[in-house]
Amino acid sequence: MTDLKHSPLHDRHRALGAKFAAFGGWEMPLEYAGGGVLAEHNAVRNAVGVFDVSHLGKATVRGAGAVDFVNSCLAGDLDKIAAGQAQYTLCCDDATGGVVDDLIAYRFADDHVFLIPNAANTAEVVRRLAAEAPAGIEVTNRHDDYAIIAVQGPMSADLLARLGAPTRHGYMSFEQGTIGGRPLVVCRTGYTGEHGYELVVEARYAAAVWDALLEEGADLAVRPAGLAARDTLRTEMGYPLHGQDLSMQISPVQARAGWAVGWKKPAFWGRDKLLAEKQAGPARRLWGLSAAGKGIPRPGMAVYVGEQRVGEVTSGTFSPTLKRGIGLALLDTAANLDAGAEVEVDVRGRRAPMKVVKPPFVPSSVK
Repeated sequence: MTDLKHSPLHDRHRALGAKFAAFGGWEMPLEYAGGGVLAEHNAVRNAVGVFDVSHLGKATVRGAGAVDFVNSCLAGDLDKIAAGQAQYTLCCDDATGGVVDDLIAYRFADDHVFLIPNAANTAEVVRRLAAEAPAGIEVTNRHDDYAIIAVQGPMSADLLARLGAPTRHGYMSFEQGTIGGRPLVVCRTGYTGEHGYELVVEARYAAAVWDALLEEGADLAVRPAGLAARDTLRTEMGYPLHGQDLSMQISPVQARAGWAVGWKKPAFWGRDKLLAEKQAGPARRLWGLSAAGKGIPRPGMAVYVGEQRVGEVTSGTFSPTLKRGIGLALLDTAANLDAGAEVEVDVRGRRAPMKVVKPPFVPSSVK
């Protein structure tokens, strides 16, 4: 993995005995020694976990009319939030309506939007925006300039408050603050379903902030958590992962992400295609699957009703909270399946019974 990029915290992860994996062109911690995925998952659900998600992209759009420009491109409606708030949004392909990426947009001011795309898609999102930007608006890839540290769990506010960082702002809003004199942005966002925060900090300050979080949180049972626990946590919430549950082939309408689309806006990339699909009804739709036995759904596995193939698993894992297999699957709307329907998943040649459910699988505590 010598050609992969490294987080500013890479040495810290090695010292903690991390097991690494390639993710979006970066070598990132999958799990840590001393407990692994289950312990890290449970720490986030019951106390506090700290993730390095510096592989996520960072980009700025600046200049007079920056908000209006971004609003004309991305699917979410930035007019629904004010300065100091963030929004989950989608970058769709204008020709097909497929999802180039899902991302978070921070509205700093009318002339300043900060974007956090997925790691592998950052360059493409920046390219598309820059190609459309009018004179006076500058789109800049800041991927390597910042680190992002996610502090997630019911004790996350306690930990950050001890370090003097702001914690009382509402969900999907952000404030600027410091930890140990290092400036950062604290946003009430996350990918776990727990009360939590994401810290955007200059790369040069990342190690000091990481060290402070782990040291101050020792008596709160803080744990560093890797991307494996992040995946089990987000799957329990039914949150989509781009490339699996959202993609150029899986539209927001199919993925139940229409809530993130500003349908009344006059323009955004993919608008005509998505409106047409919404009106006609999608040929397939994303549902949750909950195992009735020991089977664990995994991406790519076929879903059946009797001998009829009705869909395919897009995400799947063992739920540490529920102690059973769970997953997300694209199911054919022609099969007329609804919550409570019984299906079977082909798990390595054996049919595993599962029930169709509407996520989340566990209650959300984000607010």
